This record gives sequence, structure tokens and C-alpha cells, in this order.
Amino acid sequence: MIEYFFMCPHCWQEISMLLDPAYSQTYVEDCEVCCNPIELTVSFEDGELSSFIANELGQ
Repeated sequence: MIEYFFMCPHCWQEISMLLDPAYSQTYVEDCEVCCNPIELTVSFEDGELSSFIANELGQ
């Protein structure tokens, strides 16, 4: 698992996620600070993080 830090697109607080480098995926997770939903798109190449996108979803 890889710990990745980023800014929540809702409350702009820094939060972290544990990412599994075994596969790329898109999923929704709630912010641990403000509890609003964030759509995460995560891509890996050769076990290294190649892309991380956190999009704000409506409330």
C-alpha cells in the first residue's frame, strides 16, 4: 500500500489515502474531514503512481 496526500476539493484540507498499487481504479470515498464525497481516479504503471485525480461530487 502507498500513502498519498492530497487536498480535498470540498474543504481544502490535506487528507491521505492508502492506495493499492496492484491496479488502477475509479471509486468514490468520503473526505475524512468534511465527509463530502470525492471521486478518485488512480492509475499505476509498473507499481508506481502515474496519475491521481480527486474530483468534487455534488452534495
